[in-house]
Amino acid sequence: MRVGLLIITHGDIGQSLLDTAIAVLGTCPLQTRTLSVPMASDTDTVESEARRQIAELDQGDGVLVLTDLYGSTPSNIACRLGRNNSRVAVVAGTNLPMLVRVLNYPELDLPTLVHKAVSGGQDGVLCCCKADGEEPR
Repeated sequence: MRVGLLIITHGDIGQSLLDTAIAVLGTCPLQTRTLSVPMASDTDTVESEARRQIAELDQGDGVLVLTDLYGSTPSNIACRLGRNNSRVAVVAGTNLPMLVRVLNYPELDLPTLVHKAVSGGQDGVLCCCKADGEEPR
């Protein structure tokens, strides 16, 4: 069994990230779903759908939920899913490096995969060229 992955984001951000990660890796080694949260959505309906998807994704090892902007509606829904549920972990601030890192370690358990997600997201944020044109040191 492996950890399931649910990506909850504004609009189609999650699906775009997933499509790109699959194109880069050539595969999607985790059972993964995305859930789009439209700007004018009924949060109870979206949360209900997210709970349904988590139930389907959890094959015994839990579910990692990635969401885009902490404090936003998708993040708030994701946090409610993880509240009082040790089989659901939530990481906000998802980006492509984070997602690729998660998909590169499909054999990890949920707590270790959370660590990989956070480190992948952080390590993928770099200053490539300063505003004054000088190379970063």
